[in-house]
Amino acid sequence: MVSIYKAKTKPSRIGNLINVQIDSTDYEVQGIARVNNKIAFISGALAGETVQAKILEDKSGFIKASVTSVKQAAKERITAPCRYAAQCGGCQLQYLAVSQQQKLKQQGVDGLLRHQLDLTDIPWQPMLTGPTMDTESGPAIQQQGYRRRARIGVWYNKKQRQYDIGFRQANAKNIVNIKQCLVLSPVLTPIFSVLATQLPKLSTANAVTHVEVIDAQEQAYIVVRHTQPLTIQDKQQLIAAWPTAIWIGEFESGCYKAWQDEHQQFQPEYSLAEQNIRLQFGLDDFIQVNATVNQKMVSQAITWLAPNKQDTILDLYAGIGNFSLALAQVAKAVHAVEGIDKMVQQLLHNARVNQLDNLSASQADLHLTWPKASWNSAQYTKVLLDPARAGANGAIEQVVQLKPKVILYVSCNAATLARDSKVLLSSGYRLEKISGIDMFPHTRHLELMALFVQ
Repeated sequence: MVSIYKAKTKPSRIGNLINVQIDSTDYEVQGIARVNNKIAFISGALAGETVQAKILEDKSGFIKASVTSVKQAAKERITAPCRYAAQCGGCQLQYLAVSQQQKLKQQGVDGLLRHQLDLTDIPWQPMLTGPTMDTESGPAIQQQGYRRRARIGVWYNKKQRQYDIGFRQANAKNIVNIKQCLVLSPVLTPIFSVLATQLPKLSTANAVTHVEVIDAQEQAYIVVRHTQPLTIQDKQQLIAAWPTAIWIGEFESGCYKAWQDEHQQFQPEYSLAEQNIRLQFGLDDFIQVNATVNQKMVSQAITWLAPNKQDTILDLYAGIGNFSLALAQVAKAVHAVEGIDKMVQQLLHNARVNQLDNLSASQADLHLTWPKASWNSAQYTKVLLDPARAGANGAIEQVVQLKPKVILYVSCNAATLARDSKVLLSSGYRLEKISGIDMFPHTRHLELMALFVQ
């Protein structure tokens, strides 16, 4: 009989506690250390600290872990302004002042881009940020109330017969039961008390699975996702608890029904005041959650691209027209391309609302080979693209073939921006300028705007 050798499987260390010295931080402000000749990424840790951390992933080349206690703290570490910060997964960096968050995020991205793109100098411009608040103890440590949209989890604990209402716990599926959220728009803050008092009164305890809240021009929209029918009395109780909000049921995904007779024809919208533009949107359409920073981002895009009446511009991953409409105000013509047809139709509707007749739009999956269409064969002087976290893999090569003089890349993922930038740099473009966009204070995320020119 042939005996086949099988290597012994190494026991998993997931869940083990380790004590580590943190050397530096990466572009997501995760601590970096060495553990048994592996690189370890430690969330919640700062350079120079000694921490205890719990292993979450143990791969052949790296470890991911999360801080459980800080043995020796860095001088930059502060007390989190939110009492739920240690459990809630919504904000990861509240142990740092906002200015320090921004500094470390940009430093991390700078190192990533230098390494990936082999550049000795990154042409950083001032970061786009929201308003800060001074405190009695000194400079601002928090930015409050910036989120105009959030999804709130609801979980009914059958054993304890009580509801958990809040956000997912960090590195877990549990709902952290909270009573307030510092980063949620003040227009939406009543949601926690309303749900806490009214959900126990519903006829079916586990009918509601989550609630989405939207601040649209200071009008609260409450979208209730329920997997079982709610009675008229159930709906009336919720409405009575917050009568100025617009209550909408979502019994099936994407199927919305207003509960109040006076709001049957609801239409949420937001504005870009500096451009005097109104953007209407559907409840499942993507919008940027930080209104102040979004306005700054759009205005900077216009400044950097400097469109004029000789420019024909292509806007890729256009959504409902966040950039397209502003560009169309000052360009000869703009063509927008978006992957979701419903959003294409919303974009065209917004063009009509704002009386822009030089804006056209098409639906296409930009990651695949682009279709033979008039928009793909046109001559564009400038291109703007704003892809999702996956970046523009497959699309960036086709953008280069259009040979625009200027390309503005808006990114929500530094790693995919670095990957796609390699294509642009190897095709004869140079990185003219770049800025961070702090769309999500207190989180690891830093959006970026990069201008490439020939």
